[in-house]
Amino acid sequence: MTFTLTYEFKLKPTADQKEIFNEWLETNRQVYNYALGERKDWYKSRACDVNSCSIKSQYIISADAPRPTYNSQAKALTEAKKQYPHLKRVGSQVLQQTLKRVETAFTSMWERNFGFPRFKKRGRMRSFVFPQFKNNPVMGNKIKLPVIGVVGFRKSRPIPEDAKVKQVRIVKRVSGWYAMITLQWDVNVPQRHLLYAGEPVHRSGSPMPHGKALGVDVGLTSMVATSNGLLVKRPRFFVDAERKLKLLQQRVSRKPKGSNNWHKALGKVAKLHEYVANCRKDWHRKLSHQLCDGVGMIFVEDLNLVGLSRGMLGKHCLDAGFGQFFNILEQTCFKRGVYFQKVDARKTSQICPNCQHETGKKTLAERVHKCDNCGYTTDRDVAASQVVLIRGLAAVGHTVKMLSEGKAVALPMMKESQCL
Repeated sequence: MTFTLTYEFKLKPTADQKEIFNEWLETNRQVYNYALGERKDWYKSRACDVNSCSIKSQYIISADAPRPTYNSQAKALTEAKKQYPHLKRVGSQVLQQTLKRVETAFTSMWERNFGFPRFKKRGRMRSFVFPQFKNNPVMGNKIKLPVIGVVGFRKSRPIPEDAKVKQVRIVKRVSGWYAMITLQWDVNVPQRHLLYAGEPVHRSGSPMPHGKALGVDVGLTSMVATSNGLLVKRPRFFVDAERKLKLLQQRVSRKPKGSNNWHKALGKVAKLHEYVANCRKDWHRKLSHQLCDGVGMIFVEDLNLVGLSRGMLGKHCLDAGFGQFFNILEQTCFKRGVYFQKVDARKTSQICPNCQHETGKKTLAERVHKCDNCGYTTDRDVAASQVVLIRGLAAVGHTVKMLSEGKAVALPMMKESQCL
């Protein structure tokens, strides 16, 4: 069975290598913008009717001119190298990957309803890719890159000896340069202990439903509420850093734009943003491992994350990072042999998990679920997670009966004094 893994390592380039990295990023940015502009002009030339033109202005490109594609632009890039020698200093496959990046942006616009691709200003191109290697480029704690040469890196984790390096992405961050090494690994999952021994495994490598089930509900008051009554308060990563961020941004605004002090102040702002993002990801990973302890199935809500980010509480939803948490939780479940599935999120807070009676909408101030039909009382978020659990078990074919029949999953009921 073949798996694709991506390992991240921090590079230790020399001063000359840093200059090469920056030069390559700028060249890739110019190629990206030129390819995007060529496509944009072609589309604008077809924006009006065939028998009329815009009153203000109109791009005029011959009707016989074909739509720019990756193949046509890659061919034009070869000719452009004769006219612009600085393009030859960058690896040819690296520039081709930048053209593929443009192609992917347009494909995402058509198929995934993304916005129209935008031009990248200076400093916005953060990475470039080496798509393939003839031999293994990793030699101990060094990696050999085409044209650039041998670059040292901090080997923070061992690389499997029988894994094949497929591609390497060089990423620039405010904290330094990083290498994202993508490995192709032919491995027998149960033997390599990626899943716990003895647990059922699907032929695709993902675990099958088994063991104890857990429903998970996410929110802003409690980041996570589980069907067994666990409530985890949401850390306010960005909100807690806003005061310092405001101060640093004020210092940026008071510096002459483009000066050395202005660039230093911008770097401090970027470092704070990266620190907040790293804290959030680290906390998500620790929480995901905590949820996987002692369970065989985890069910979460299939939320409209884009809609939440554009709502009244969009800043707090983005600060919580629900999408990143779900991705990390799914990866952790795979590594630990836990079945993971998303279920329908509609009306999870309006249905009683005990009798399935619809209790109606609750305001954000109502934090306790109390069913008028059966009297079941518990925390609002816990009740929602129990509904998620019931839907998940039904989705995987388990029979779920109401608590009143005495044969359901144990749902903890709160006392009246705990609800106040």
